[in-house]
Amino acid sequence: MKKPFEVNIPAHGVKIAIIGHSGSGKSTLAAYLSGKYGLPLLHVDSIHFLPNWAERETEDELCIMRAFLDENSENGWVIDGNYRKLEYERRMEEADLIIYLNFNRLTCFLRCFRRSRKYKNSVRPSIAPGCEEQFDRAFRKWILIGGRTKQRLNNYADLVKRYGGKSVELKNLREVESFKTELERI
Repeated sequence: MKKPFEVNIPAHGVKIAIIGHSGSGKSTLAAYLSGKYGLPLLHVDSIHFLPNWAERETEDELCIMRAFLDENSENGWVIDGNYRKLEYERRMEEADLIIYLNFNRLTCFLRCFRRSRKYKNSVRPSIAPGCEEQFDRAFRKWILIGGRTKQRLNNYADLVKRYGGKSVELKNLREVESFKTELERI
């Protein structure tokens, strides 16, 4: 793991992209960093989904993403989520810091299970209105298998390698907390 203090954070207008596996804590970390730096926050899940987990049309998602990026190009932003079709390359290029949360599948599974209990019959803050928390079979399979195909893992590895100077890979909660502590010193 790259030491967090090796990442340079601009004094103003920082742009932070948070990527990683479902249940790794992307939204939680994004909310923390948004609050810490006073930056606009976009949870990509909130633009991908419509009520009752319907998927928004790609063109509509792209319009929302592009507008967010354009409106906040000078002042910075925090964006959590993957979705390669939604200006992924632009987000990674423009980001001053890319955080890859690479938690193991069991940890992610347990975190999603706990989240489903916490938000049972309700909508969590990082998702679109009308999408009650789920932990159904399809999502469980995604956490354990679908989201961790060899291709997906290679994509993450390639991204960290490509943007090595501005990326950090955090593999567990202890590393996230250590990273947050290091940020306090910057």
